[in-house]
Amino acid sequence: MGISTLGDFIYLVAINVLVLKLTGSAAAVAGLWIIGPIASIITKFWSGSIIDRLNLRRIMIGTDIIRAILVAIIPFFSTIWLIYVCLFFLSISKAFFEPAAITYITYVVPKKGRKQFNSFRSLITSSAFLIGPAISGALLLITSVHISIWINAFSFLVSALMVYVLPNVNTQAEPTVQTFSLNILRSDWQEVFKFSQSNLFIVKVYVLAQFFMIVALGMDAQEVVFTQKVLHLSETDYGLLISLTGVGSILGAATVSLVAKKVSIRALISGGYLMVSLGYLIYAFSFSFWTVAFGFMVLGFFNSFSGTGFMTFYQNNVPVEMMGRISSIYGSFQSLLQIIFILLIGFTGDIIPVRYSIIAASTLLLVLSLLQIKLVLKPSKSVYFEEESYLKSTS
Repeated sequence: MGISTLGDFIYLVAINVLVLKLTGSAAAVAGLWIIGPIASIITKFWSGSIIDRLNLRRIMIGTDIIRAILVAIIPFFSTIWLIYVCLFFLSISKAFFEPAAITYITYVVPKKGRKQFNSFRSLITSSAFLIGPAISGALLLITSVHISIWINAFSFLVSALMVYVLPNVNTQAEPTVQTFSLNILRSDWQEVFKFSQSNLFIVKVYVLAQFFMIVALGMDAQEVVFTQKVLHLSETDYGLLISLTGVGSILGAATVSLVAKKVSIRALISGGYLMVSLGYLIYAFSFSFWTVAFGFMVLGFFNSFSGTGFMTFYQNNVPVEMMGRISSIYGSFQSLLQIIFILLIGFTGDIIPVRYSIIAASTLLLVLSLLQIKLVLKPSKSVYFEEESYLKSTS
């Protein structure tokens, strides 16, 4: 997953630069970022039912191979609409891979070691976050965006090979879903709804965390536009900014991995989300390369705290046999909101100054972080943050 993530961050810089060069439009860049959520809406409301019934390792390997092929053909397209179509099918594959991966990790990693594991995983991801854009920036100077994209395709193949040598965890799963029907889908939705009703606190924490991420992604979708058209920075500067965010992420992830056993899940969540929102505020009000860089490093550093805390909370409180369905069904609503925010920030960027949109979004992130802190620190909810036991849903 670390190797695949490395390829993703090389690709992230390249695809934004490619689309901006091809169209010169902030709306086109925003469109690039809403293809994924559209595919997720179409896919996730039913994909969880399949994920929870199939072999997780096979899903991960298959979707890695499919994504490798789809990414590899992007450089051969010369129109934005063909790129959009390719990204649409790429996002469908991702809609299967991510819930399967989360479920697989929860199966494999012992309960007592989840917080420590998530901190190490964050460190690996953060390292890729630093190295990937740096490689991509160098490749933009030496070769072209096409090379960066093909490296991502190759990383998916390497990822698939490494997943192949991992152990099977849900060997009782059927090789195919022969009995899948609308009745099963309806039953699964009802089961998720019942779980949500009886575990409202878990749902509230989950929804706030996902909403926070949605707004942040809406801002991220316009990073290249903000840095190049508002601050007048170069493509190389943009790649360097992303790399500096990676430096912050590595430092943060390394810190979390060192103190994970001593810092509570509550502290990771509350402190992490607050500081990430402050990092975005610094970015929104920046007027130079170094102020943007400082904001990016702050949000990068504390993103590891919030991510590790939230993921551990999620793994400890959601039944593993339902994770595919819960992740996918809630993911459908998350994707719908993501489209709205990307459109709101992106298309208004062609009408009003981009800076105003970014400032409004960063202020909203601060409000969301404060709401999350208030929720997480309630004394009566301490049972949800116990790390020695696995909390199952109550009837």
